[in-house]
Amino acid sequence: MRKGIILAILALLSVSSVFLGLLMGSVKITCSNLIDTFLNGDESFESRILMRVRFPRVLGAFFGGAALAMSGLLLQTFFRNPLAGPFVLGITSSAEFGVALYLLAGIPLGNYGIVSSAFLGSLLAMILILNLASKVRSPVVLLIAGLMLGYVFSALERILMTYAESIQAHQFVMWTFGSFSGITLSEVPVIISSLVPPMLISMFFLVKPLNALLLGEEYARSLGVNIRRTRIFLVLLACFLASIVTSFAGIVAFIGLAVPHLTRLLLKTSDHRILLPGTILTGSFVTVMCDTFARTAFVPTELPISVVTSLIGAPTVLFLLLKRRRLG
Repeated sequence: MRKGIILAILALLSVSSVFLGLLMGSVKITCSNLIDTFLNGDESFESRILMRVRFPRVLGAFFGGAALAMSGLLLQTFFRNPLAGPFVLGITSSAEFGVALYLLAGIPLGNYGIVSSAFLGSLLAMILILNLASKVRSPVVLLIAGLMLGYVFSALERILMTYAESIQAHQFVMWTFGSFSGITLSEVPVIISSLVPPMLISMFFLVKPLNALLLGEEYARSLGVNIRRTRIFLVLLACFLASIVTSFAGIVAFIGLAVPHLTRLLLKTSDHRILLPGTILTGSFVTVMCDTFARTAFVPTELPISVVTSLIGAPTVLFLLLKRRRLG
């Protein structure tokens, strides 16, 4: 009963954060503006701000935060490592390298160059990691391989930075800070259709394997879980979720690492039947609120969202790790 109430509160908070994100900003938006825009098709200045700027940005943060949080939860459960997250498998580093090739080396990729280059870079890491996951039995070895792969992509990116023009280098650095501001209304259906089905698949089909993996691979195998197939599917799903968000928003730090810990603290459970929806809701709420704070706290200056998420996420993870050590 208590966990159900907390989930209901998280759902209410996540929905409320969307409305708060739509209302808050440098341009004053009222509830009547929301009603006129979405129900009456108003074409005022405020309505154009809502539909062209805030609505796609808030929805991108909502679904992007949910996807990053779920990606982190899947990886933490699979590796049984509290520090696992989307970055550990080299996904973010390979996405950075893809964007570096586009912006710094000038590889032509059309109108959606940054999005395409980030996704292609993530796809390269995904293929390499999946190939390793199909051959390597030890999660620890796979984790170390992912970290080493990230270092390789980071080194290649630094080489490109060394020979880049200052304007291109600045543009690239700003992308690495992360922002949902570049998401357009036409991209919202692509983001939703790419992220929602994998998250639904996780909630309906991965609960039993994830709960079994908490007690070790041998126990999971005794329950009939196909470890090799589950390993490949979990890594593929986590990498895919992280790569889609990174492609559209850049590097959004600490959501995938901190939110699963925060959700476990709130719900006081490791049961993925409750933890999966809780992580999705918490990830949505935290990301939308961080994005809203980033663009409203120091108007007209906008903070990169990774600055805000890092300031919140790093102390949260440190506190939880220290608390776990004291309890141990």
